[in-house]
Amino acid sequence: MQSLFKQVNGLHKTSLPYYSHLIDHCLSLKSFTHVKILHARLVKVGLNTHTFLGNRFLDVYFRFGSLFDALRVFDEINCKNIVSRNIFLNGLCRFGEFEKAQQVFDEMPERDVVSWNSMISGYVSCGLVGNAMGMFSKMQSSGVRPSEYTFSIMMSVVSCAGRAKQVHGGMIRKGVDLSNVVLGNSLIGMYGKIGLMDYAFGVFLTMKEVDVISWNTLIWGSHRSGYEELAVDQFVVMRSTEHSPDEFTISTVINVCCNLLDLERGKQIIAFSFKVGFFSNSIVSSAAIDMFSKCNRLEDAVRLFHELSWWDSAVCNSMISSYARHGCAENAVLLFVLTLRKNLRPTEFTLSSVLSCMSTFLPVEQGFQIHSWVIKLGFESDAIVASSLVEFYTKLGLINHAMKIFASMGVKDLISWNTMIMGLAHNGKLFETLDTFKELVSEGMPADNVTLTGVLLACNFGSFVDEGMSIFRSMEKEYGIKPAEEHYTCIIELLTRVGKLKAAMDIVAAMPYEPSSVIWESMLRACAIQQDIKITERVAQLMMKSEPQSCLPYLVLARAYEMRGRWESMIRVTKEMKHKGVKNVVGCSWIEIQKHVYTFKADQLQHHRGKDIYMILRLLSWEMEADCYIDNLTKWC
Repeated sequence: MQSLFKQVNGLHKTSLPYYSHLIDHCLSLKSFTHVKILHARLVKVGLNTHTFLGNRFLDVYFRFGSLFDALRVFDEINCKNIVSRNIFLNGLCRFGEFEKAQQVFDEMPERDVVSWNSMISGYVSCGLVGNAMGMFSKMQSSGVRPSEYTFSIMMSVVSCAGRAKQVHGGMIRKGVDLSNVVLGNSLIGMYGKIGLMDYAFGVFLTMKEVDVISWNTLIWGSHRSGYEELAVDQFVVMRSTEHSPDEFTISTVINVCCNLLDLERGKQIIAFSFKVGFFSNSIVSSAAIDMFSKCNRLEDAVRLFHELSWWDSAVCNSMISSYARHGCAENAVLLFVLTLRKNLRPTEFTLSSVLSCMSTFLPVEQGFQIHSWVIKLGFESDAIVASSLVEFYTKLGLINHAMKIFASMGVKDLISWNTMIMGLAHNGKLFETLDTFKELVSEGMPADNVTLTGVLLACNFGSFVDEGMSIFRSMEKEYGIKPAEEHYTCIIELLTRVGKLKAAMDIVAAMPYEPSSVIWESMLRACAIQQDIKITERVAQLMMKSEPQSCLPYLVLARAYEMRGRWESMIRVTKEMKHKGVKNVVGCSWIEIQKHVYTFKADQLQHHRGKDIYMILRLLSWEMEADCYIDNLTKWC
């Protein structure tokens, strides 16, 4: 390399190809130092301002990630052409410098399709889909013809049917060659992502040539859109063609069987993957573990996991989430520790799965340790992990920790907001719940049914009747959400809590579907408090029809008759309860002592270490009686 540098001073402007060769050589060596040396020598001979060489160094510095040097090179180029500006624009977008990129773009004397594509792809890569859509519209109105690459970018971000059809129609009007397999596959994927499978099949059937990716995209789109049987049918058809399924096909079909809870068909797909040698693929193995877990065959998932001769993050994540799904928190944490010992770097999904299964029965210190791992691995800014941390701390009642993490989150998605709102409501921070909801609305984030459930829950717990009724009545008009069962449950509990039983009954009567047992329980509790025997009888009879095995209406009605001295009615209700075989539900409580959970039932006379408990109670009774005797003796004296 040094021998090449020695020749630089003797070269002149006619040797530009040689300079370009030197730059290529530096890139092949991946040596940033050699690039800097070559650039310095060109500055020395005054060739750094040449447009061609400046463009080359501009591209090289962006490749090495040196934004400062790229800015300096761009300023040094005397005669900047459209290539110079396009390279500079693309590099700024890759670095997320969108304000500077927009300024350069606006100041460009001419723009070609590459210029527009750089801005559009840059916005898309950073998740600014709205900006990308705006640039695409401006591009068309400015008369610049979109390229195939432009349309492929737009197809990757389309999220609604109208926009998808506009993009497809634009491709037809611009004369884009839709027989191109890559573009055809992108169209199938676009329609599959938004659930327009009839359009996806239309594109597939009109393609002159298809490949494995075409079939995979069609099967995946059917699966994503909820047409699980259709996805399986396409897999069967695919096997009758010249195209053989690959690992992605198999993993998708296993996920389809998982959603269908079709264990037998899933086993057949797994057997097929063993036969063709795909089971060593991490994606296939992970999908198989998930399938067994979701089909309530955790023991098969565990057996399959232990039979693997290798571990990676994907299969460990599947196994950890399987343990979490079945409430095996200790197993999930233990496997997480084993992955650390095997030097398998946890992903954000690993940490999220472990945190989601952490319960109040496990030591709090374990959660703190996982939180420290989150910080150590740099995942504290990840929305999924941060939301899991917020949920973990709210479950433990450490709401201040949760609020601190939520406040420090840079990017908050709707899941993060919902987790915080629900956590605040369940931990009694009712005013904070409403304030967080107002902040969400002011941020322009669209609320969903979970958001409004959390807000109505806070209104319920705080007896905020006016706020609760206002939000409930404006759900469909303001937020486009029809009240679901959970929303009706919250508002009815709120009304019964404050004694507005008639208003609650009116809402129950107007419900578009049968009330749940929770709603009837709320009504019965309110009836018992207000001691309105007519409404109590009416609600109890309705609940007996909808929940025939529930003991609550019989008990409440019998208690109401007993309080009024209507003994014959009370006996009649009790006999009817026994005749129908309705059993009284026994309440229970539990406590953790030294990593063991002990359960105590209401009708249980003997508990764990029962003799010791009753002996202590007897000693306490004797002590209280002795103190009482001494006090009485003192007063008598």
